[in-house]
Parts: sequence; structure tokens; C-alpha cells
Amino acid sequence: MRKRALAAREAAPAARRVVWEAAIMGNLDSLIGELAPRVLAFCWPHQAEADCRGWVERWLNGDAARVAALPVVVEQNAPLVFRRWKPGMELALDRYGIPFPAHGEEVAPEVALVPLNAFDARGYRLGYGGGYFDRTLAAIQMVAVGVGFELGRENDVLPQAHDRAMHWLVTEAGVFPATCG
Repeated sequence: MRKRALAAREAAPAARRVVWEAAIMGNLDSLIGELAPRVLAFCWPHQAEADCRGWVERWLNGDAARVAALPVVVEQNAPLVFRRWKPGMELALDRYGIPFPAHGEEVAPEVALVPLNAFDARGYRLGYGGGYFDRTLAAIQMVAVGVGFELGRENDVLPQAHDRAMHWLVTEAGVFPATCG
């Protein structure tokens, strides 16, 4: 299911993904406006995921008290930590080539934008198989907002006992409360 979802997303024409991303960003405006976090975590786009960087930059510019953060793996099989991110700051690359703040202030997000590969209406998702977000959501209290394209929606992603559901799902089709979140 994960491989199928990744292949479908990567096969979608770039022009179509741009249109979907624009709709997603508009949907994030309404949800994040309602949730009103001071600290917001997001993920650097990987493998044709929805690119939230420009939206996060606009969000930051809306209020000087806002803080954005990127996840960092500091220890395998442990929860993620989140380090403050500012546009233009120097970033290191992890083993997959994904940029992250190698040093800096650790922050506690109130809301995290979590990429969706495959997902279901209950809010369960398939990431990349490492379990990092599941461990993180089990350890840190925050609102998890799954962000992805409708082409990854499944009837059931067959979650396991350790999987954690998102609270909200945001796609190009709208904002949906997760039925298990």
C-alpha cells in the first residue's frame, strides 16, 4: 500500500500537484487559523509530498511570536525532537538527503503538519515505515494534522497497535476531522 501510494504521488504530473498544493495551503489557512498554535512543526518535502515551506513562511510572517520547527532524528527508534526553523537558515542533510537544523533551539510544537503517503478517514497513516511519528505522538502532546493528496486515501490502512491517528486530515479536497483522532 505504501509503495502504491508513493508511486501514484510521484507519477502525478507536477502541474496537477501544484494545483492540489494550492488548495491544500488554502485549507491549512482555515484550520491553522482556528487552531492558532504559537509553535508549528512541519516536514521538508520528500518524494513529491505537498510542499508546505512557502505556506509556513507566510504563517511566520503573520506574527513575530510564531515559531516554526522541523523534526530531527537524534536517536534511532526514539521520538523525534523539533528544532526551530527560520527561512534561509543553514541546514544539514540527513541520510535521505532531507534538510534539518543540525543545531539550535529545541521547541515543543503545539501542532505538527505530518505528511501522508496513504491514509484513511480514521486518521491513520502510512509514512515511510520507521515509526518516528508514531513514537513522537505517543510521547509528546500535540495536535497532529495529516497533510497529503487525495490519491493516497484508502478505505483502511490497517493500523497496528502502536500506530497513532492524526487529529485532522488536510487534502486538496478539504479539511476533515479524523474519526479516531
